[in-house]
Amino acid sequence: MPLFDVYPLYDICPVAASGCWVTDAEGQKYLDLYGGHAVISIGHGHPDYVARIKDQLDRISFYSNSVLNPLQEELSRELGRQAGLPEHQLFLCNSGAEANENALKLASFHTGKDQVIAFENSFHGRTSAAVAATDNPKIVAPLNAGHKVTFLPLNQIDKLEAALQSGDVCAVILEGIQGVGGLDMATPEFYTAASRLCREYEAVLIADEVQSGFGRSGKFFAFQHSDARPGIISMAKGMGNGFPVGGVLIAPEIVPSHGMLGTTFGGNHLACAATLGVLEALEKEKLIENAARMEAYFRERAAALPGIRQIRGKGLMLGLEFDFEVAALRKRLIFEHRIFTGSAKHKKVLRILPPLGIGTAEFDLLFEALQQELG
Repeated sequence: MPLFDVYPLYDICPVAASGCWVTDAEGQKYLDLYGGHAVISIGHGHPDYVARIKDQLDRISFYSNSVLNPLQEELSRELGRQAGLPEHQLFLCNSGAEANENALKLASFHTGKDQVIAFENSFHGRTSAAVAATDNPKIVAPLNAGHKVTFLPLNQIDKLEAALQSGDVCAVILEGIQGVGGLDMATPEFYTAASRLCREYEAVLIADEVQSGFGRSGKFFAFQHSDARPGIISMAKGMGNGFPVGGVLIAPEIVPSHGMLGTTFGGNHLACAATLGVLEALEKEKLIENAARMEAYFRERAAALPGIRQIRGKGLMLGLEFDFEVAALRKRLIFEHRIFTGSAKHKKVLRILPPLGIGTAEFDLLFEALQQELG
């Protein structure tokens, strides 16, 4: 039976990984500066993380959410403490798209409204409401297009306020750093204003932290570079370091009712163990502080490269915008220099999303390769 062919594949088969490095079936090592779409947060094969999952597997790997699971309570407390949001409520699911689906659904339940504001070049997932709020017509099916979504330019406060004045908007969904779109950032002023305007017009501000969360921006969440207070925060990717897990943090003024949300696999014992392992490593190894520190080093080295128009992003969610399209460069980096990087909707942007423990030596390998390629 053939696989449904939806991914363009490079002829590389990873079979092992450690830290910032991936090894293929031929024994060739690759420097991973992409983290599998920003998923690898604490590094491949982190020993404490692996041990925690193995230990949990020996105990119980799964039971449904119809019974108590103390790991969920432990995770909720620890996440609230590290993120500085102890009053928020936690709903656990399995992916970023699912997190955003539930976030949008909650906002609609809470407000009784049915319209959504999203932003140009946004990406929120590939499921029904999430993909409708994604600015990419190639992946929005006719079924999804029926959702009531208005797309606005990023960082224009006046246009956001004008769109909210209809009074019909249940949610404004905003990436602090646009991942797939090409590392455009919401300015702190815009994020703070969006938070204020949502309170004024009784809409819910949803912070999409699926890619930027769990320390990748140099703060626990990217919105924390501003004074915003989102009503709902969606997260996934780096949350599980490769184990499928997602979540929604929900402000206390949003009151749950039984049956409002549900999931079979979300918050299972292994997923909780994986996320607790990530949180432990983030704090113990000061990986969020390292993300901020390594951003400064990256910017210093990148500024000396020829052909660079702009260095985008924050922390270790970074983009190099060149004065040419980067597809060919990215391919040479993989096959000639053995370095994984990422692409973006913005075809001149090379995405850099390494594990948060990366050091200067690994970045030096990238800049040596770029110097060779750029002459």
